[in-house]
This record gives sequence, C-alpha cells and structure tokens, in this order.
Amino acid sequence: MRGSVRDRLTLQPDVGAALAAGRPVVALESTLISHGLPYPDNVEVARSSEAAVRESGAVPATVAIRDGRILVGLDDVALEALARAPSGGVLKAARPSLSAALTRAGWSATTVSATMIAADAAGIRVFATGGIGGVHRGALGGPGTNGTPTFDISSDLEELSRTPMVVVCGGPKSILDVSATLEVLETRGVPVVSVGQPDLPGFTARSSGVRAPWSVPDVAAAAELASAHLGLGIGSAIVVCVPVPADAALPEALARAVADRAAREADEAGVYGPALTPWLLARVAELTDGASVRANTALIVNNARVAGQLAVLLARFES
Repeated sequence: MRGSVRDRLTLQPDVGAALAAGRPVVALESTLISHGLPYPDNVEVARSSEAAVRESGAVPATVAIRDGRILVGLDDVALEALARAPSGGVLKAARPSLSAALTRAGWSATTVSATMIAADAAGIRVFATGGIGGVHRGALGGPGTNGTPTFDISSDLEELSRTPMVVVCGGPKSILDVSATLEVLETRGVPVVSVGQPDLPGFTARSSGVRAPWSVPDVAAAAELASAHLGLGIGSAIVVCVPVPADAALPEALARAVADRAAREADEAGVYGPALTPWLLARVAELTDGASVRANTALIVNNARVAGQLAVLLARFES
C-alpha cells in the first residue's frame, strides 16, 4: 500500500469521535510498552497513563504500528498484544525508520518522533511521553570518546523543530548531555518551559541542575503559553517539562552519579547507536536497585495527567 501518513492512519472509534467533535485528545507513545518495561509492568503503566488522561477530561490515543497501519488509539486487546510481543520482534519506529515500520508485518512501536508525526497527521495537538531524547554524552567529543565526536543525537530534536505540538515530558533523559540538548533546541527554535520551578526537571530527579530557558508557575500558565506558541504558526513544538512526583524522585546527586557511571561503562563496552539508550536506562536501573524504574513509571503517568489537563485548557481557548 502506498500513501501519505494520513492515508495510513486507523483511528480508534473514541479517538475519531473526539477529534470530529473538537474534544481534547492526548497522544501517547508505545515504545515504553515494547522496549521500556517488562510485562506486565508495561501494560499496567500504559493503562494507568490512559486512565490519567481520561481523569483529566481528555481522550487518550496510544500510537503504534501494525501490519502497515498506524493505529491512533489501541483497545485493551491491542495493548495486551503489544505488551506481550517479544521485544526483539517489535521495531522501534522513528522518523528515519518509519517507512521500514510501515512495510513490514507485525508490530512496530512509535518513539517520540514517530508518535508526533502520526499525532500531527491525525490532528492531535498534545503528546505526553516520559523524557525526550537529545544529545548523548560524547556526541560532541570530550571525555570517554578520545576527543572524537560520535554525533549521536536523537531524531527527537529534529522532530520537535518541525512539528507543531505541545510535548509534555520530564525533561531530557538524565543519561544525556542536558546542556547541549537545550542548546540544540534553542538553535532549532523550540521553546522549553519548566512548570512550577526555575530549574529544568531532571527526568527521574526533580532537578537537572540546569536552569530552564523559561518557567511558568502552573499548568494553566503553561497552557496559555502553549496556545500562544501554536497560534503563531511557526511550525515548531513547545516542550513542557514537568518534574517527577516528589515521593518517587531520585536524589539529584544520585541521579547524576549513576548516569555518569552508566555512560562511562557504555563507552568502555562499545555500546552505541539505537542500542545505547535502552542499555543506559537498564544499567541505571541496576545501579539504583530499581528506584529509577519506579521514578520513571511515576513520571510517565504524571505527565499523561498533566497533558490531559493541558489539552482540556487548549480546547477551551480555541472554543
């Protein structure tokens, strides 16, 4: 089958009805189901995220690919099937691999970039994820790379610069070079805003230790800013960063120390490319005795809740 992204969409009935009626919808990615957590934790987090969106007054639309179709919204049977699928048989679909995902049989899970592409084609304006990708440590040279740049930079950043959407996250993943990631986003014209604090959230920690380019006091102010940004029509996303709930957060010093150690060990082991992020996250989980997984789970669900609130507010502004 040939056709545009829009031609390949299959909308879950409740998602289609909500979009047709102008009601708020929140897109959710599916790589956390296929590659982020083991079964049954993965499907429980996915269901909890969808429930959090609904509790906020919006309709959840988990995005995945199956047999050449982009599914915008998964029913419970599909969620369970994706959660049980062997991770080795599920392709991670990003912008560079989207065509490959659409020309193969079986499941592919959407990353940040692929989810944004699908959501934009469907007319969804708000997307919730855990943490965005960015500039990996060593991408620009420095310690651990013998001074040789790896140029390992996530396609998430390019997508954020070209797809108009409100992206709710816990900040760049702590395994990244956060300052360099912010610099690239600034160069690409992507506003990054922290909610409720001046520092950029640190993914599994409350703070990254880096000042956010912009901050707002609450979700209502974030929605007003996001509405203004999207209304300008300049084509880029706005990244709304929400700190992990305090009762699940890692201490900031611990989060940074284990991220540094995991990055060094990955370099020593020669892990790079698409395998790097899952390897680093798994190693951080080992080093924190699972505390990073609990924090990641909490922030994913919390981000979905905040995204639902933002989507409701944006719908009110537009009406």
